[in-house]
Amino acid sequence: MPDNTNRNTILFVILSMALLFGYQALVLGPQNKQREAELKARETAQATQPANGPAAVAGPAGTAGPVFVPRSTAIAGAPRIQVDTPALQGSLSLRGGRIDDLFLRDYRTEVEAGSPPVELLRPEGVRDAWFAEFGWTGANLPGLPTSSAQWTLVQGDRLSPGRPVVLRYDAGQGLAFTRRIEVDDKFMFTVTDTVANSLSNPVTIAPYATVQRRGAPAVPAANAHEGAVGVMDGVLEMLNYKQLKKDGEEAFSATGGWMGITDKYWLAAVIPEQKEKVNAAYRSTNLSGVDIYEANFVAQPRVVQPGATYTHVSRLFAGAKTVPVLRAYEEALGIPKFQDAVDWGRLYFFTKPIFWLLEVFYGWMGNFGLAILALTVVVRLLMFYPANLSYESLTKMKKVQPQVEELRARLKDDPQKQQQELMRLYQSEKINPLMGCLPMLATIPIFLALFKVLSVAIEMRHAPFYGWIQDLSSRDPTTLLNLFGLIPWDPATAPFIGGLLNGPLHIGIWPLAYGVTQWLSMKMSPPAPDPIQQKIMELMPVIFTFVMAPFAVGLMIYYTWSNVLTILQQYVIMRKYQVENPIDDFIAKIRARKAAG
Repeated sequence: MPDNTNRNTILFVILSMALLFGYQALVLGPQNKQREAELKARETAQATQPANGPAAVAGPAGTAGPVFVPRSTAIAGAPRIQVDTPALQGSLSLRGGRIDDLFLRDYRTEVEAGSPPVELLRPEGVRDAWFAEFGWTGANLPGLPTSSAQWTLVQGDRLSPGRPVVLRYDAGQGLAFTRRIEVDDKFMFTVTDTVANSLSNPVTIAPYATVQRRGAPAVPAANAHEGAVGVMDGVLEMLNYKQLKKDGEEAFSATGGWMGITDKYWLAAVIPEQKEKVNAAYRSTNLSGVDIYEANFVAQPRVVQPGATYTHVSRLFAGAKTVPVLRAYEEALGIPKFQDAVDWGRLYFFTKPIFWLLEVFYGWMGNFGLAILALTVVVRLLMFYPANLSYESLTKMKKVQPQVEELRARLKDDPQKQQQELMRLYQSEKINPLMGCLPMLATIPIFLALFKVLSVAIEMRHAPFYGWIQDLSSRDPTTLLNLFGLIPWDPATAPFIGGLLNGPLHIGIWPLAYGVTQWLSMKMSPPAPDPIQQKIMELMPVIFTFVMAPFAVGLMIYYTWSNVLTILQQYVIMRKYQVENPIDDFIAKIRARKAAG
């Protein structure tokens, strides 16, 4: 019978590489081209479109899709009041009294110094508009302010902490509206709306607040929720853009709570008074070819008698989802589960305490990369006992491996007898083969939770480590293809294959370190019984190096350091049981060479 081991192994390698290259060519390549096309279209549209007012309108006859205006045109289309805080800069529009122009001072679009701040809210009419609106609703009421109503500034000249502005709208039909807007030094706006009834009859009126986003993000975030999010009656709900578009609308009643639209790191949410009963909805509609995603609430209608006034207070959070800030608002304002605006995932009972510990280390060390290393040590200590059971079992199995191989060779024609003798051998050596893997299964939820935390933590965004690592949330910028920067050449610029060289073949220093430590850990385990399985297992560290290379370098640092601690634990156990291991073998070879030299 021919030996097909080499042939099968070669076939496995070919198929694995084909999958990697196929994924690059068929998935990553088209996605990159789509992103480039969208960015180019956006730049072209904003640079060349004429001023058509602040609203997106249908294109001319014979063209597809809406027409957008440049941001500067939309900003100039209405009188504005500047917003200037330690955390925010921008403006609010007197047309509609909207909060629709905000940038985050402390967050940059790129890691390079001097790059522009992150744009959070943008006015209607601009591509990917995102804004908040407050107002009143009622049946057959005269003079209600609409989204195009022109408000008048009656107090203040700039919105800053401790310096509110007051707006007024009166259409001369018996109802007068006043809006006082305040902002703190972080991301919270307080909107106090008052209606005065000078009619001869009572009116029934209800205040509302809404956050709208026009168009989903061009590049969806990986491993993080984006779309509608909120907590009503203590229940967290998340609807991504695809779900929201499919469902159309989800309406409900609740007391207090909050709701909004979120990106991976940013959130805009409206918040009613927490003892107030509201009718709320998540909604998706389409206007002139633009998908509109909305989260809103309408408070209970109130009867305002002639000569009386009614005042309503609501809030808007517009900013970065940093847990300490969200926690502070949750405690100070009684906003339920506001920290859950961060996507903790299904394993939230693990991710939350893990993040808390990571936050503590970050506060002590002042470097998020060092905090990751410290967290890894704690996790390994917590998992020490089950891991020890597993490694002890594997070490014992490695110790009796020569006997196992001899037994299998001797009884290769009698599988039943072979299995009986193996069990007898394991019993005599007090080995439980299941202990090699079962204890480690308990660690899987922890590792998944860690992966989630490191994927959504805004603290890792643009956070430097040491050396060439300036952004822990991005992939390792170095690549083996130019000897990690020693050769002044960018592989991505190579004709025809630049995308491939910048894709699965882009192996940086940290992914390479991960692959080496993964290989060493594998070598310290007993080999698989089947030769083909052995060769496959030997290839797994190589394959995983390519698979993991595009991940955030912060994750690579965690996995590499975790592997190092694993190897140290394995080494100590193998020395205890006097089992041959690759580290001692390597040291012995070095000493032999020195002695021979």
